[in-house]
Amino acid sequence: MRLANKVALITGGTSGIGRATVLLFSQEGAKVSFTGRNETKGREVLAKIKKTGGKAIFIKADVRSSEECRKTVEKTLKAFGRLDILFNNAGVYFHHTVVDCTEEEWDLTLDINLKGTYLMSKFALPPMIAQGSGVIINNSSGWGLVGGNEAAAYCAAKGGVVLMTKAMAIDHSPKGIRVNCICPGDVDTPMLAEDARLRGMSWKDYLANASDRPLHRIGKPEEIAKAALFLASEDSSFVTGAILAVDGGGTAD
Repeated sequence: MRLANKVALITGGTSGIGRATVLLFSQEGAKVSFTGRNETKGREVLAKIKKTGGKAIFIKADVRSSEECRKTVEKTLKAFGRLDILFNNAGVYFHHTVVDCTEEEWDLTLDINLKGTYLMSKFALPPMIAQGSGVIINNSSGWGLVGGNEAAAYCAAKGGVVLMTKAMAIDHSPKGIRVNCICPGDVDTPMLAEDARLRGMSWKDYLANASDRPLHRIGKPEEIAKAALFLASEDSSFVTGAILAVDGGGTAD
């Protein structure tokens, strides 16, 4: 119960890494507010939490909207009285070079992955500052640390998240708020399966490509959730401004 009496807000919490983190944080004692754009999936996750006795609320929200981000924080505070942890996880990916990427895809990628992280943090920080404590975890990518092929907008957005994390840590750590970043490698999520489809690869061949990294496999959403738990808990009380690659050694090779 490493998050007992804590309140966590997780964006993109209805599938993949976000869903795994919502469930894990709840198991560790947190009251969880989570967002997504799919109400059916949101209700499914909520039902699973309530079945185990956890406390959670689902908020249908689009992180591109300043108003919706503000209301998400307000609803979380109204439901649980405080906000201790923000996990900026919502993301989107398009398989394109700069030449092939449309302006609409570019804007959508930057708006969800980068602007959404900024907006949620903008509204979550004031109550954290007021209470003198808080943790923000930003979800970037291994491709926020190194370049990736045919993913220009995604790399740009996730690279921005990495440096924004460092800037936020410098600005807000003196006020009792730790800000860190996770950079996952390939993880078994719907987004990864979609990347395989867009690249015209079978899932079997896609997985075979993972054999050239040190751990010879892709990750599981639960493994990224455990990294988020470490950064959210007091186990990482002296950690801020850190960029944690959770990628099976992909960026070390």
